[in-house]
Amino acid sequence: PGTKKTRRAGPAVFFASIARIKNSRRHFTAGLFAECRKNFIFVEHCLYGEIVGASLKDIACKLNLSKTTVSWVLSGQGDKKGISAETQSRVLACARSLAYEPNLLARSLNTGVSKTIGLILPSISDTFFAHIADRIESEAEREGYSLMIAGSNYETERENALIRLFRSKKVDGIIIAPADASGREVGRLAESGCPVVLFDRCLAKTDAGCVVIDNEAGSHALVRHLAARGFRKIAIITTFPHLPTMELRHRGYLRALAEAGLHADPRLYGEVAYAGYRQHVCDTLDRILATVPDTDGFFFTTHILATEALRYFHDRGIDISDGRRGLACMHEDPLFRLAAPRMSVARFPVEEISAHAVRLLLRQIRESQSPGSVRPAPESVVLPCRMEFRDE
Repeated sequence: PGTKKTRRAGPAVFFASIARIKNSRRHFTAGLFAECRKNFIFVEHCLYGEIVGASLKDIACKLNLSKTTVSWVLSGQGDKKGISAETQSRVLACARSLAYEPNLLARSLNTGVSKTIGLILPSISDTFFAHIADRIESEAEREGYSLMIAGSNYETERENALIRLFRSKKVDGIIIAPADASGREVGRLAESGCPVVLFDRCLAKTDAGCVVIDNEAGSHALVRHLAARGFRKIAIITTFPHLPTMELRHRGYLRALAEAGLHADPRLYGEVAYAGYRQHVCDTLDRILATVPDTDGFFFTTHILATEALRYFHDRGIDISDGRRGLACMHEDPLFRLAAPRMSVARFPVEEISAHAVRLLLRQIRESQSPGSVRPAPESVVLPCRMEFRDE
């Protein structure tokens, strides 16, 4: 690259190089794998449609051993099976030289253990769920598990299909933030004996472990704070009212108003549909401010709704920086520090949620893999929010 000649004859030079690599790859494969094993597999697959990594049969043929012997050595059972140290050394050296990679799918079919966890999220793009996925992956990896992640897009049928897909992939257990309040498919999953843990929202009559934050206490504290600061017409902007999570946040809002002696004006209630929520947030705020122009407080039940409201205030030229309107939100977004530094938030303990979800799931997995064991009773964990009143 970089010369006129090479640019003119680029394809010819490229494919000639591939031919040279193919002819000589036996001599440098092992050394290259020592530096970048996974990347080289990918490159090999892209260039010539094959993977260099050897199979158990290849190793057995080269050493004139049985596949069973090779399998025992590579699975760490050599000493247990009485295989000599010399034979074990030969097998391991040959596996390294041939860039052997174990067939995890075959192993899971034989053992019934895949060392894989499924994670189903309502939205992969949501910063809260993205952070949860990151922490769960770290927790799972620490315990020797890999993670498969999928998003339901808040669609019940898609969520149900993903549950069935993960089961067909033989994952050892599933962590779900359910989109379906009825939880029929989740209930069937739990009844089948498959380890399952819910987070962010629990489902009634579902025999599954659950990790949630104290939604009612968090929303109550935020709205009570707004009332204590002197705001009297506090609107609530919410979504998915059928979910227990949102019911509890609404209940906390109402309880705080009642304790402050404030009337729950139905005109200050705004419900936003998820489909097309950006426009629905604008329409909802337009309606509230048109019917109650002196609305002086806004409580948002999710950070996504608050983010869109900030966009609305900016586009409409509504100043929220002078402290004349109180703002509060369940959880936060990094944007708030810049666009609404006075917005009070109930921060969710992402690290604790993730750690508890993985802990509960692994407990179920280990029990399910122990012959004759009794399935543990489902455990629920309720975590407090971290309150930050930023307008003080």
